[in-house]
Amino acid sequence: MITPPRLAHCVFRTNQLQMLIDWYCKLLGARVNFRNDKIAFLTNDEEHHRIALVALEPYAPRAQGVTVGFYHAAFAYANLGEMLQSYAELKAQDIVPYRCINHGPTLSFYYRDPDGNEIEIQVDTLPDAVATNAWMQGDAFARNPIGVLVVPEELIARRAAGEPDSSLLRRADS
Repeated sequence: MITPPRLAHCVFRTNQLQMLIDWYCKLLGARVNFRNDKIAFLTNDEEHHRIALVALEPYAPRAQGVTVGFYHAAFAYANLGEMLQSYAELKAQDIVPYRCINHGPTLSFYYRDPDGNEIEIQVDTLPDAVATNAWMQGDAFARNPIGVLVVPEELIARRAAGEPDSSLLRRADS
């Protein structure tokens, strides 16, 4: 079977179009490629859009609690320095993650947009897909496939003190 080589975009329905445009532009450093009063297409790279926001009609509110269905979308940084700098800049704008985890294959910060959609911001912790796949098939991941909580400020302080990124990216229980 021929498989698609990449995920192109995510689309969210909203009753708060401008609020979500502003939030995603801050979170992702995105720009608006097109918008009108019913839809917006945002991108943070060369793609025509990575996020589409649709406000075609008044939508019913999100169900309360944890339900089945789509959980989150993830966006990756090239390196830890960029991710931690982004974290600090977002925190200064009162955009803070609700959970930060070192999964082993990724270091991930989880955010909720104003509508409650969850977005993961991550950086790979291993040098390539071969190493990542091997790690995921190992004992540490089998024992704990979710990972361990981390505190971004501690990572920032350790990095400022000269600890190498390779050490900061290593999961504490592995």
